[in-house]
Order: sequence, then C-alpha cells, then structure tokens
Amino acid sequence: MTTSGGIVIVGGGLAATRTAEQLRRAAYEGAITLVSDEDHLPYDRPPLSKDVLRGETDDVLLKPAEFYDEQAITLRLGAAATSLDTKAQTVTLANGDVIAYDELVIATGLTPKRIPSFPDLEGVCVLRTFDESLALRERAGTARHAVVIGAGFIGCEVAASLRTLGVDVVLVEPQPTPLASVLGERIGELVARLHRAEGVDVRCGVGVTELRGTDHVEQVVLADGSVLDADIVVIGVGSRPSTDWLEGSGVTVDNGVVCDVSGRTTAPNVWAIGDVASWRDAQGHQVRVEHWSNVAEQARVIVPAMLGAEASSAVVVPYFWSDQYDVKIQCLGEPEADDVVHVVTDDGRKFLAYYERDGAVVGVVGGGMPGKVMKARAKIAAAAPIADVL
Repeated sequence: MTTSGGIVIVGGGLAATRTAEQLRRAAYEGAITLVSDEDHLPYDRPPLSKDVLRGETDDVLLKPAEFYDEQAITLRLGAAATSLDTKAQTVTLANGDVIAYDELVIATGLTPKRIPSFPDLEGVCVLRTFDESLALRERAGTARHAVVIGAGFIGCEVAASLRTLGVDVVLVEPQPTPLASVLGERIGELVARLHRAEGVDVRCGVGVTELRGTDHVEQVVLADGSVLDADIVVIGVGSRPSTDWLEGSGVTVDNGVVCDVSGRTTAPNVWAIGDVASWRDAQGHQVRVEHWSNVAEQARVIVPAMLGAEASSAVVVPYFWSDQYDVKIQCLGEPEADDVVHVVTDDGRKFLAYYERDGAVVGVVGGGMPGKVMKARAKIAAAAPIADVL
C-alpha cells in the first residue's frame, strides 16, 4: 500500500509532535503524517526515569488523541520506518507499507546502548520507552537489590527513583565521579554526595566485567573483584542516534543526521530535528544536542525553512535539568568538564557553581537553586567576565 502527499514526520516523541504542532501554527494546510514505531500516542520521556518509575503518574502524553484529530494529523503507530528512498521520496515501514512524501522530517531520537558481552538474562534492562519504565517499576516492587551501570543523568535518576522505592541500589561508574564527562569531577562529587546521603552505594572508577545468573540475573562482578547481589540491573551507559534505517538512503550520518543551520540534511526535501540531528551552529561546527528544551527552538527554525520562509534567530542559551530526590539539578549554558569551576554556594546538599572558560562565564549548574541559576542567563548569553557573577 502506498500513500502520498504532504509532510511525513518519522518519530513519536517530543520532536515529532512539536514539529507537527508548529506546522499547523504556521498555517500549513497540507497533509501531515506522523510515523512511530511505538503503539502509544507520542509521550514525554523525562518522567519515565522519575514520576512514572516511582508510580506517581502514568499520564505522560504530549497531546490528547483529540489534538491529532482536530489538527488533521494522521498517526501511523506501531509502524517502524525501515528504509528511506530519497530519489522516489518514499519511506518503507516494517509492515511493508510505503509512504510518499513531499517533505520528510527525521525525528527518531535515540537508542540506548547495551553491553554486547552481557548475557540475555531476565532483570537486565535499559530505560527509554514507556513500556520499559512500567516493566522496571513492576520489577522494583519485589526487588531487594539493584545495580545501575552508568552514572550519567539517566543512571542517576533511575538510582534515585529505585532508592525512593526502597530498593538497595549500587551505582557503578567507570569514571571518577558521576557526570564527570559532562559537568566535571568537582560537581560530580557533589552529586555522588547527594546519592550517598540517600543510602546509595556509589562505586566510581570501576567497571563491570560479568553478569551472573541462570535465567534471571543474580550477581554483578566488578573489575576490582567485588561481587554484588542484583535482582535488577539497569544499563545506563548512553545512547546513540537512531539512524540504522537510513543506511543506503544518501542521507549523511555522522554522530547523528548531519544538517545545516536550519535542519536541512544532505538529501533534498529531508530534514532532521531533536536528539537524532546534528545541526551546524553559528561557528560552523556540527552539534547534536540531547536536551528537551532544544527541540522547541529547533522547531521554530525548521518549520519556516521547510515552508520557504525566514526563521527569526536569537541567542539561545542551552538549558537542561535533572530531578534527583528532592533536588532539581539545573544546567544553563554550555559547561565542559575541563572548565574552571567556581562553587559559590554549598550547604551540604544544595549547591551553585559557575563555569569559566577563557575568563568568561560559560555556564552555571545548581542543585536546588532554580532562581539563582536562571538569573545567570543574560550573563552567559553575553559571555560576561567571570568576575561579573562571582
């Protein structure tokens, strides 16, 4: 079966939904088809490692079903895109259907990395989808011991949620501290302190060599010889852009779908947005940003460009956050692990730190300091001297 016409968006998350919404706001009246490999209506992913996992809500839909009907957006759910023919301008789905497009938007997001050497045991999981969150929540209801491998943002959030549910948690990270590669070791130590205060056993500077168990995981063996009991093992070692289906399409992929400053890919009439997309920045660098807040900014650029209009440009200060226990960790700007870090507030749990590079403030990270973090936006946007904020 072949359908045709309009704009086809491949992806079922925030980037896909925001693009469709922005198209209708821009008075685009043509057909919009949203293709997703999941059976659920498009939903928000950040709550999966927090509110959903803790059982506080199951309502994570980005828009109700009525929205898609009212906006005449056709949903093709449970239908993964398997290939793209940019010459014929068609997308082939897993069920054999072929969808023709006038313009195509790639919004397929990320795929969690797994560890190939691990055996396929019950209780070993990743967390990316709503169903995976529900399954982990169910396991946590009877589990006593959990090992979380990887202390990035997802790993830290999962560890916090499982600990809140009363599970004994060991958080394992090969780097010196949690979040070391993102925020540096000094802030990583403050995050580790937060988890230890809540009873998490944080093991840094050590990797995992083996999982043991018959059908279900029973133990985790660390590189230092430690053996940990485990009813649950959560792998949080990062994600990769979901681009396998683009092989042979002619769309250039290099740590994501390569785009220009407006989201155009190297193939005609094909665009990309969100976590999967590597956009060229004002300095000519290819940058792929995985932050939730980035999507709205990209949608406001990509839609006018797709419709032949000019998008307004503004200085955007990147922002993301992570909820761990009762502390919201917020990051504004573009801090790097090797920046000079100035911790200006630290009460033993909450903290505030500015990041300095070449004498200028490039970022701020706060734990439980929302007002002070957001007040730094203008200084960061202006690359103000670090003395202006200290």
